Amino acid sequence: MIRPALIATDLDGTLLRSDGTLSQASRRVLAAVEDAGIPVVFVTGRPVRWMEALWEVVGAHGLAIVSNGAVLYDVAQQSVRRVDGLAPEPGLAMVELLREVVPQPRFAIECLDGLRLEADFHDPHRVPSGSPVGPLSDVWEDVAVKVLVRHDGADDEVLAEVARALGEQAVPTWSMPGLLEISAPGVTKAAALARLCADLAVPAEDVVAFGDMPNDLAMLGWAGTSYAVANAHSDVLAAAHHTAETNDTDGVARVMARLVGLTDDLVQ
Repeated sequence: MIRPALIATDLDGTLLRSDGTLSQASRRVLAAVEDAGIPVVFVTGRPVRWMEALWEVVGAHGLAIVSNGAVLYDVAQQSVRRVDGLAPEPGLAMVELLREVVPQPRFAIECLDGLRLEADFHDPHRVPSGSPVGPLSDVWEDVAVKVLVRHDGADDEVLAEVARALGEQAVPTWSMPGLLEISAPGVTKAAALARLCADLAVPAEDVVAFGDMPNDLAMLGWAGTSYAVANAHSDVLAAAHHTAETNDTDGVARVMARLVGLTDDLVQ
């Protein structure tokens, strides 16, 4: 194996176990990889507000890419370095188009200050107290990092229809059943990671990336070496260069350890 200059990994379904936790084995490997001088960058669909419990394991480089590439976050400074989002006017026009494409859609927007949602949008995760609720035309006042479209039947076929309808207006993807995630034009995990690596003078061929869902496909295609975890979506398994063990058996940590020449007992 060629030693990478940077490792990029998705979180949910990839590095994290199915219950959303980071195992002690993965924590040990992350620390050892950082000690070996290789930055590990979290590249996730999660918004900033879902990351508090994970910031402690971000290495000395202190950077994470969140919201599917819309936000570059500086953990050490607890500040946003870059935002690539959707402004209200084009965003609301796009939402009206989506109402014609997606059957019975429910909408919300993720902003830097939290979630803003329509009354019939039900989030299975905790909605922050005080989140504005109402028509998007009333609550969308500034840049949104993602538009969330809940539809119980959302799948690859619905995503393809949405992509055709949106064209170049936005980038649709999904990472969990029943929820489409819409980003600004050109915003993907791959685009954000490419910019970060350019700033660090790390070429794509020296990057190893891990993922499990369609929102990881662009990143896995950009990185010089890509791994899908064994529990990944079929399209991801087909696209990746290699397959790691499942997220619940610390597959990413096991590969990371081998890439850096660490001992197996770190993952026991």
